[in-house]
Amino acid sequence: MEILVCIKQVPGTTAVEVDEETGVLKRDGVEAKMNPFDLFAIEQALLLREKYGGKVDVITMGPGQAEAVLREAVWMGADRGILISDRSFAGSDVAATSYALSQGVRKAGTYDLILCGKQTTDGDTAQVGPEMAEFLGIEHIANVEMVLEAEGNELTVLENQENCQRQLKLFMPCLLTIEKDANTPRLPSYKRKMKTGGLEIERIGLSDFSDKDRRHYGLEGSPTQVERIFPPERNASCQKYEGEPEKLGNLFYQVLLEKKFVSENKV
Repeated sequence: MEILVCIKQVPGTTAVEVDEETGVLKRDGVEAKMNPFDLFAIEQALLLREKYGGKVDVITMGPGQAEAVLREAVWMGADRGILISDRSFAGSDVAATSYALSQGVRKAGTYDLILCGKQTTDGDTAQVGPEMAEFLGIEHIANVEMVLEAEGNELTVLENQENCQRQLKLFMPCLLTIEKDANTPRLPSYKRKMKTGGLEIERIGLSDFSDKDRRHYGLEGSPTQVERIFPPERNASCQKYEGEPEKLGNLFYQVLLEKKFVSENKV
């Protein structure tokens, strides 16, 4: 089974500045890590390879520093790392990101199964996987808790709905987004790190795509128009009151009145 896992490097902290003019996160100098949800997708791919044979490739889109998460995935057990990187992709929204990824996947090879984490911790849209599948023209299922069986070109999966679980079948090639806690991701192997230390990460850019029109990527190719984005104001100040319950209740009522959260009850 030929499997491709899409992963992403995300900020390792919530204290990330936002460029208020472009609405893009300022990632320079910010500690980064692999998107936690992607670890479950990698583990699912490795489990399938152990059961059915084949290979596992990992792919990501980002700047050169994103190679770090590809190497981490290789140390976990992946066979090949591919980086989609080009300045033309900067500022991509969900649609432009999904399209660029689909172009990169077409260039990377032919796969029976594409796996993604359920969502990312920086965007939280949970839309990139399904949109990429639509651009690739393949079947897809989101929120998969378990791949139950692979027989021929057919997969049986367990999908998590808000109030129930569904057992579904679909034909490969296809794309699945894997739920959090679907499995227990293994740790990167030190022995494998030493063995694959010189592994070359393959790079794909706009010039490698079948669609080289820059208008389809980055800020120009993003149909989402952000009117304004800004970090929330932080206010750590507080007031502390002590006293008997009746006194505190009246005091709290006066505070609510002052802030106009309630209106005075006149009888």
